[in-house]
Amino acid sequence: MWETMRLGGAGHAAGAAGDREDPVTAGAGPDGVEYAGLRETHSSLVFFVGDRVHKMKKPLDLGFLDNRTREARERICHREVELNRRLAPDVYLGVADLYGPDGQVCEHFVEMVRLPDDRRLAAAVRRGEEISPVIDEVAHQVAALHAASPRSPGIDRCAAADFVAELWDLSLDHLGQLAAGADCAAELERIRVAVHRYLSGRCALFDERIAAGRAVDGHGDLLADDIFCLSDGPRIIDCLEFDDELRYGDAILDLAFLAMDLERLGADGAARRLLQTYGEVSGDRPAPSLVHHYIAYRALVRAKVTALRFEQGDAGARESARRFVARVDDHLERGRVRMVLIGGVSATGKTTLSRSVGAYLGAEVLRSDVVRKELAGLRPTDRTGDGTNAGLYSPAHSAATYEEMLRRAGNILALGRSVVLDATWLSSARREAAREAAEALAADVIEIECRADRDILLQRLAARTERGDDASDATPAVLEEQFRRRDPWPEAITVDTAAGTVDVLGLEGMVGPAPW
Repeated sequence: MWETMRLGGAGHAAGAAGDREDPVTAGAGPDGVEYAGLRETHSSLVFFVGDRVHKMKKPLDLGFLDNRTREARERICHREVELNRRLAPDVYLGVADLYGPDGQVCEHFVEMVRLPDDRRLAAAVRRGEEISPVIDEVAHQVAALHAASPRSPGIDRCAAADFVAELWDLSLDHLGQLAAGADCAAELERIRVAVHRYLSGRCALFDERIAAGRAVDGHGDLLADDIFCLSDGPRIIDCLEFDDELRYGDAILDLAFLAMDLERLGADGAARRLLQTYGEVSGDRPAPSLVHHYIAYRALVRAKVTALRFEQGDAGARESARRFVARVDDHLERGRVRMVLIGGVSATGKTTLSRSVGAYLGAEVLRSDVVRKELAGLRPTDRTGDGTNAGLYSPAHSAATYEEMLRRAGNILALGRSVVLDATWLSSARREAAREAAEALAADVIEIECRADRDILLQRLAARTERGDDASDATPAVLEEQFRRRDPWPEAITVDTAAGTVDVLGLEGMVGPAPW
């Protein structure tokens, strides 16, 4: 029946292709390389013959794509070639038309140059090869693709918070309808709640990124199996072609697919290097929470695709889908936006702990002693001579200081970054105001009270006064006043700072996992 194949479209040179299933092979050539083979994915059949690859779309409807008609398959083949030539023009040769005995076209294939399986990035990772140069070049190529992307309202729309929420819901709904997804029903519902909470407080972040030109027409399906490490540089193939809106979106959403896949392969360092190098090349250094949000979404997409493979008869795909769902959960947890209140009377070590927590979370630290003086136009180490309840320490100025801290904190949280607020937090009313501000921006509040014996506090105050290098103006009289008027703080984690610094495990126990 399959008599002739004629190449339609312009030709280019060199390269090869891949999809992500084990091949069914049929014989080897004289050099020992398999001459013919077949790979099957959830949406395509990929035929390997000699130095060529012919990729045929399956005639089915998967919900997110519909290739049931020959015309639809022809259209999507041409679109695949057009889009993939942006990154691999020498790999995508054109579209081949298959003619039947009656001389009529009956099918279409994407024709590609065959690339060596053993040079896939995924294979290099599994062999433990040094891949840093490849990762750097991939970051450069993807950054160049993003820089060359057209900008339009339609592309911008796909990077908006409400569109991202819709993407999550569609994938969660689809996965939940599949057998492998039904196994994770409780986890999927917990994920849905966490996702919508994050997005509800981040409209300013998504709007800012769109305004900065970070919405792009990207690759859409960056995976380590589809990057080939060749002597003249990597080739990136197999972009998402069947739905433009699934390829459009935030540049970090595009990059997140490969970061997720490298982590899946155990190459966490390579994933971080990819993100770091891309940031250096593109100037794009987003909030860690956004990076984790998008990596989580890409893991959900892979869970859905893997669950589809289970429906198509791959028994091992069920457990793989569950592992991807666990990865979604992990990244959403690491990407939590947190407001950390670190309080206690003067000299309890609040500032030291705040700096440690800030470094651990990659969070900005706001210190009331500094903000208080900034509001008065003073430098942090300027001395005022004001006593308790007077001047900078009057009730009115203290109220203004806390209001300004919460205002700044709100701006930081809205942009997806965690914040540490270093103040005494003696008033339960002020702590409640902080909780309300965090809730309005869908941020988690973590409350920590530092404590130490009074003798230690007095020694610290004396040493600090002698050095004269700290923003605090606290004196023994101030300390006694604080002890008299502090409200109970039952919600707080209590830390005895006389024991010394808090290690990483202690920090994780207090504020949760670090972003990186």
